[in-house]
Amino acid sequence: MFTTNEILETIKMIDEDCLDVRTITMGISLIDCMDENIDRSCEKIYRKITRLAKDLVKVGEAIEKEYGIPIINKRISVTPIAMLVGASGGDPLQYALTLDRCAKEVGVNFIGGYSALVQKGFSAGDEALIASIPKALAVTQRVCASVNIGSTKAGIHMDAVKKMGEIVLECARLSADDNCIGAAKLVVFCNAPEDNPFMAGAFHGVGEADCVINVGVSGPGVVRAALAKADPSLPMHELAEIIKKTAFKITRMGQMVGTLASERLGVPFGIVDLSLAPTPAIGDSVAHILEEMGLRHCGAYGTTACLAMLNDAVKKGGVMASSSVGGLSGAFIPVSEDAGMIDAVKAGHLCLEKLEAMTAVCSVGLDMIVVPGDTSATIISGIIADEAAIGMVNSKTTAVRIIPAIDRKAGEELEFGGLLGSGVIMEINQAECADMINRGGRIPAPLQSLKN
Repeated sequence: MFTTNEILETIKMIDEDCLDVRTITMGISLIDCMDENIDRSCEKIYRKITRLAKDLVKVGEAIEKEYGIPIINKRISVTPIAMLVGASGGDPLQYALTLDRCAKEVGVNFIGGYSALVQKGFSAGDEALIASIPKALAVTQRVCASVNIGSTKAGIHMDAVKKMGEIVLECARLSADDNCIGAAKLVVFCNAPEDNPFMAGAFHGVGEADCVINVGVSGPGVVRAALAKADPSLPMHELAEIIKKTAFKITRMGQMVGTLASERLGVPFGIVDLSLAPTPAIGDSVAHILEEMGLRHCGAYGTTACLAMLNDAVKKGGVMASSSVGGLSGAFIPVSEDAGMIDAVKAGHLCLEKLEAMTAVCSVGLDMIVVPGDTSATIISGIIADEAAIGMVNSKTTAVRIIPAIDRKAGEELEFGGLLGSGVIMEINQAECADMINRGGRIPAPLQSLKN
């Protein structure tokens, strides 16, 4: 039971501190939709998704109305489509168009899973799907793609890294008239989780149940507000306690929403992803949380230490509130989606190298980074390789979502709108790494992979 004070406190968090459920994501397995005929496979996909997700948006909106909790997005994730391409052959674009049709039919914001898992090599369907990603993201509105190119167990697949640099650049080129939005719908992972509800990297892992409900909760504004009320002289460990208690409350709300959605849809509840996912809204910023800890500006020395404590405290508070915490869970540091990060880049306090250091301790990686349009594919591959190495060696998820701003230069901005906000084009090191990237092959798994 919730006390009156707890209820009033939650209402205040929603009204004043931007607390929301960022997404209810229905994960759907498409393994039983595999067919040697691609037309039959697409028809099976359409029937299954529209049957299982037909009430997803309606149930989400009903929970919003009844409990006064904003649920910003309703989404779907599916089995990596490369697996179905391997079974059916044919043009993978048919699957992208089918997924987009399904998303429009049931009314969800995004559908993720136009994906391939190639950390140890290409299997049937992988290369065809990866090659189709730029066109697929250009001709669809709601489809998101991801490719996992490394893991702690497998190492880093450098042929895939090279290919993904080219794919990212082509995604941007094909959507240049729409602020290069195609690249914003593509994530390159190391150690990708199978139960992530957040786009653009969500897919439904092969180890998951046939259909589940995963919830992504966000509350950077709530954490910032809690720290703003604290005594400025408090030591860091006491700030960590405040963050833990706040994360506990946020997770409890997510657990409640997920349980309700699960019951009403007749689908098992999967996980709560407690990720502090910022928005461009004033006060809803991870950068501002770090500044409340005593940094004059996000990006100053000490930023990585503050982020490490924040990420750890969020996870500790979350696991006390729910036995089903999963996904990415921690703190996101997307540049375009976080007003404080945007300000820090504009002021020159935050550069790509500092962001890379911060990804060693945050929950994902280099997210929504906009770079000059003349950046080469091999430099993009080098950025992906570096980020994958951080994830591989530290046994954590890392990812790259980078947007080359075609025909634009550092200092200009791309306006995406909505949750994606606007991105400042960052100056980056243009020293070439082509010779290294062109070697291909595989970076072997680190010694810490041998845990059995």
